[in-house]
Amino acid sequence: MSKNHLSPSPAVTAIFLPSGRRGQFPRNITILDAARRLNEPIESICGGHLACGKCLVQIESGRFPKLGIVSAPDHVSPVTDEERAWLKDQPSPTPPRLACNAHILDNVVVFVPEHSRGHQQTIRKDATERVIEVNPAIRQLYVELAPPALDDHRGDWEHLQAALADQWELSGLSIDYPALLRLQDALRVGKWRVMVILWHEARVIDVRPGYHEGIWGLAVDIGSTTIAAYLCDLQTGDLLASDAVMNPQVTYGEDLMSRISYANSNADGLKKLHRAVISAFNRLAKGVSERAGVRATDIHEAVVVGNTTMVSLFLNINPRSLGEAPFTMADQDALTLAARDLKLLLHPAANLHILPAIAGHVGADNVAVLLAEEPHKQDAVTLIVDVGTNAEIALWNGAQLYSASSPTGPAFEGAQISHGMRAAPGAIERVRIDRETGAVRYKIIGEERWSDAPPLQLSPTGICGSGVIEAIAELFLTGVLLPDGRFNPDSTHPRLHWQGKKGVFELATAAETLSGGAIAITQDDVRAIQLAKAALYAGCKVLMREAGVTQLERILLAGAFGSYIDPFHALVLGLIPDAPLEHVAAVGNAAGDGARIALLNQEKRLEAQRIARSSHYVETATNDFFQEAFVSAIHIPHQSDVFPHIARWLPAKTERRRGRARRSRGRRAQTDVNEE
Repeated sequence: MSKNHLSPSPAVTAIFLPSGRRGQFPRNITILDAARRLNEPIESICGGHLACGKCLVQIESGRFPKLGIVSAPDHVSPVTDEERAWLKDQPSPTPPRLACNAHILDNVVVFVPEHSRGHQQTIRKDATERVIEVNPAIRQLYVELAPPALDDHRGDWEHLQAALADQWELSGLSIDYPALLRLQDALRVGKWRVMVILWHEARVIDVRPGYHEGIWGLAVDIGSTTIAAYLCDLQTGDLLASDAVMNPQVTYGEDLMSRISYANSNADGLKKLHRAVISAFNRLAKGVSERAGVRATDIHEAVVVGNTTMVSLFLNINPRSLGEAPFTMADQDALTLAARDLKLLLHPAANLHILPAIAGHVGADNVAVLLAEEPHKQDAVTLIVDVGTNAEIALWNGAQLYSASSPTGPAFEGAQISHGMRAAPGAIERVRIDRETGAVRYKIIGEERWSDAPPLQLSPTGICGSGVIEAIAELFLTGVLLPDGRFNPDSTHPRLHWQGKKGVFELATAAETLSGGAIAITQDDVRAIQLAKAALYAGCKVLMREAGVTQLERILLAGAFGSYIDPFHALVLGLIPDAPLEHVAAVGNAAGDGARIALLNQEKRLEAQRIARSSHYVETATNDFFQEAFVSAIHIPHQSDVFPHIARWLPAKTERRRGRARRSRGRRAQTDVNEE
């Protein structure tokens, strides 16, 4: 052990390379927590629970005069058995460490390799062009007042009230405190001509001197992975600017349960999660406002949607009750709050409206999707799926809306996948395998060309959710994978290798990648996706059974991730039930569109409330049919369900196997009837 280590100081210094960020920390802090305090982006999909193996870092050894520090591997805590299991395939003699498990005991220099850096996510939450009737909750009114006289003893507010009643036939109004503070100056600067901003025909929230047009609102979709904001002109309905950022809460956990756990297992966990999302909200508000040439402090109205956990954390409400049955919320109905109470840097009198939720894990974002897509106003039997760590599912059977959530887990986001990563530059997002030659080609985010058209400007660094789905579906279509998810031992594909009894398929060779290691799909990766897709499929089947639906006419894939899933590969994998391929469509960020609709039309807020209360919620966690549906759905595409709309592409053996399974199931059913 080094001399420096034998005489530890009360605080230790950690320096991160290649960024050069440095800071002093209390001894025994984990490298991951130190990195978080410095905003050093280290990939941590599980949120520091030693469950993903993504936060690999290298402890530098030696004296660093320019940095003024001596660093050594034993300046961090020893490797535990649990960590060693993750490091078993890493090179010796100085293997990397997991930042979430290595505690800093003395001064240390930490190198964060490319594949472990938290990448800037590729944001895919653009607004969709929609016809929206503009009827906002606020409007602007021009008022001219006579200057006060000595014999008129009314105050300025009473004077303005009388003018509003006379010129606009409005009475019984109140005035918000920030507007009252500005009132006297506005009247005098404007020479008794002012523009009044009125909220819900009931309260004056701003008074501006002279004739001054312009009212703006902000719609925000708080997703577990990304937060998207849309700045709108509330007079015309125009979308002025939009932007999105990665939800900074991913540092504390990729999926909802990780964040719920972090909020409850750390004394200041809830505070950190709340501050992170509020900070992101304010940065987005400032950014879109500057892009549109207005000020964030001129935004008078905001609408927010998100899943129930995200909304709870946004409101600084502990989501612990959402982590255990019966999954209750603090408030299920729509909320209207003062933006200033949440320290949102909008107009001081701005109001914040949050759409209602349907149930514990079907939140305001799902209601926003239904508000945007309006399946209940159409004839087609429609399934809407927002694919994520907790998939939200809605079904319209022609007479009733049904909704459910299904715990798919974070595999679709790249967690639990050996080379998985979020949708960032360098991630493989598309995969094709030639049926005849077996040639593999892929497309990565940030590159327009496919891998068989070099030279590429970027090298692959991992694979994101859409790429994993396509890779597994393509491996199945080419016979490299069997319907039960095992790699085919009879396959002679040159990229299929074996580690004992487990197959590994190389998508990108070591020569093609940035790290110098191959990017592959392993047997464990396939299994993780099988479990995730089976949970989603089972949730869909539970709803179909409850609604009395045997055939879907239309499937809509919502959300940032759903929008980039190829419908054909989703059907091949068995991610969703069978439907006409031409009627399976991605609808973009429908939750953001729904938030925008509610921002621009106050009547739609009432409609959202009606949708939430009329939807029939089905709890999959206690549904007797869910487990049966889940087990059958593990097979690719399914153990027994037919997929006639893609049957001609499926391997012939798959169809024969499913036919036998259906006949066997029929015989069992007949036996049961005879026994009764």
